[in-house]
Amino acid sequence: MDQQKSLEANAGMQKKLEQLENLRRKVQAGGGAKRVEKQHGAGKLTARERIDILLDSGTFVEINAFAGDSDIDNLKNPGEGIVTGYGLIDGRKVYLFAQDFTVAGGSLGAVHAAKICKVLDLAMKTGSPAIGLNDSGGARIQEGVDALNGYGEIFYRNTIASGVIPQLSLIMGPSAGGAVYSPALTDFIFMVQSTSQMFITGPEVIKSVTGEEVSMETLGGALTHNQVSGVAHFMAESEESCLAMLRQLLSYLPSNNLGEAPEQQPVEPPGNPEELLRIIPDNPNQAYDVREIIRLVVDGGELLEVQALYATNGLIGFARLNGQAVGVVANQPKHLAGCLDINVSDKISRFVRYCDAFNLPLITFMDVPGFLPGTAQEYGGIIRHGAKLLYAYSEATVPKVTVILRKAYGGAYLAMCSSALRADVVFAWPSAEIAVMGPEGAVNIVYRNEIANAGDPAAARANLTAEYRAKFANPYIACSRGYVEDVIDPRDTRARLIKTLQSLATKREKMPPKKHGVFPV
Repeated sequence: MDQQKSLEANAGMQKKLEQLENLRRKVQAGGGAKRVEKQHGAGKLTARERIDILLDSGTFVEINAFAGDSDIDNLKNPGEGIVTGYGLIDGRKVYLFAQDFTVAGGSLGAVHAAKICKVLDLAMKTGSPAIGLNDSGGARIQEGVDALNGYGEIFYRNTIASGVIPQLSLIMGPSAGGAVYSPALTDFIFMVQSTSQMFITGPEVIKSVTGEEVSMETLGGALTHNQVSGVAHFMAESEESCLAMLRQLLSYLPSNNLGEAPEQQPVEPPGNPEELLRIIPDNPNQAYDVREIIRLVVDGGELLEVQALYATNGLIGFARLNGQAVGVVANQPKHLAGCLDINVSDKISRFVRYCDAFNLPLITFMDVPGFLPGTAQEYGGIIRHGAKLLYAYSEATVPKVTVILRKAYGGAYLAMCSSALRADVVFAWPSAEIAVMGPEGAVNIVYRNEIANAGDPAAARANLTAEYRAKFANPYIACSRGYVEDVIDPRDTRARLIKTLQSLATKREKMPPKKHGVFPV
């Protein structure tokens, strides 16, 4: 009798397990074969394919797979158009969600939003990075205010998690209307050429309101947001390379603001340090590529540049020194002579604050002739935007090391992490020119009358400029005042930076108690 009951119970369980597996297959199939085929036809992977590529093999654990429809025999929106869970990237735990465009266009409803919120909550509780793979048609209109409230719940969590855990957004398809603001609140946005779009209002709405005609790609494509708007930080040619790029970025970041970024085996830079002596031209008005200097200083010559196509008069990115992850900031003389303008001030100041939030030392390579002059800059608020740079460097408490390569003039010299903004150590190359302004401008002001009354004004100006440059435009006056710690041989830059970071490893700096400062946004 007992055996009979046991067999019946086993048969009953087998039936329930079959039902479970059938239901799981339905959920994992998403919108079905035809919609998956359409997704592939658009040059896009499915949500689950993306997860498989992103995470270490076999580590994904799905959560809330069956959330949504209560009619399990007739699922209308399997998984509610989103896959959520956790897994490993290079052995480190991450939480993630991937919107499934094959199910209701990946549209966001109340349950869809709740699944995202749970991922963000768990990421915060466990101190793990949160990753969003966005591919959605926007709010689920038929759910009305419930869908809108869902967006609000996500925005709140993005904000609270900011500076606590890394939040990374991949735009793998359309992202329109309110849907763009969650990625905008996260730390870094990745986009794919031709298949990613972000915009508040689409081309049809713009045409009806303003009469402008614009394509989706021109309005909100990857190149637009990486080069023109500055909304995105990375651009990839394919989804696979985009996912690989995210893995690379994560290798430089700690899992949370209390942790340390992973260290790697030190790798000597490529090339010969002697090359550093030949990069900066003798002519102070001639441009060069600051990347060539960085390549010869950081581990393996590798720099993961952030916003590489935006505000190119400044450079930001992640690198390593002796295996330690660092944030790199540099003026780029190749563009606008490396001047500071509105866009580059925003770009650098945000990056500085990010590195400070996640305990990444800051290495600044300075070659800046000043703030970009012109009515467009003044009317656009260069005063306000430039102040962001002063604020960001001043409030940063991580180790801050500055290397003055060439020009360091006026307020821009101060803004690029001078000793006055509490750089821990400032080095200068012998080619450094540290002054209130450039020799040409200074001579025109100080010696205006002498030049005007000279028999040969052009020759007088040239002689006075050369005299001024020799006497004042050098690193030794600043060094004698203690504003520069040392004038170093360019070939020693890497070694000096490594030793300095080692000496600053235990740095602790206490700021005045306050709720928060008022950042000049």
